[in-house]
Amino acid sequence: MLTDRERAVLALEGRTFRGPGAKERAIREELGMSPTRYFQVLNALLDREEALAHAPVLVNRLRRVREARRRHLHG
Repeated sequence: MLTDRERAVLALEGRTFRGPGAKERAIREELGMSPTRYFQVLNALLDREEALAHAPVLVNRLRRVREARRRHLHG
């Protein structure tokens, strides 16, 4: 089961942000965590079935992006 904070991370990641620094500001103000910690939590969530069940479209999209980056970086 996802925590409220984990659900909030997924919800924030699903939003669109305008302007430089808008997402980072929202991470700090709404979640009370650093952007670095946010992305660590988000990356860990992508490997959890609970996250996939909660937000399947978002999690599958982010998994594809992550895998494409890994392939690009590691050949």
